[in-house]
Amino acid sequence: MIGGEFGRTPAVEVSGLVNVQNGRDHNNHGFSMLLAGGGIKGGLTYGATDDFGFKAIEKPVNPNDVHATVLHLLGLDHTRLTYRYSGRDFRLTDVNGNVIKEIIT
Repeated sequence: MIGGEFGRTPAVEVSGLVNVQNGRDHNNHGFSMLLAGGGIKGGLTYGATDDFGFKAIEKPVNPNDVHATVLHLLGLDHTRLTYRYSGRDFRLTDVNGNVIKEIIT
């Protein structure tokens, strides 16, 4: 699995205005991951962003979904990794996350 801290926007934001200078800004609305081997379907593109590359518009997933899928491929049920602390449930995928079954062989 290869991924970055965020996706990248097609432009840089300066003082709240989009600046058309060179460079790209962080983007948490659309990001790319590369998953290979370990039960992942080969040659598959899953989801898409808008034409500007700013926001996921087709089959959006969040990082918790990716984590749940990787844990599933490792033979772990992410929902069973829940522990309670101070009246709140905690787990690696927070309290959500769904296995992305469409990308598994």
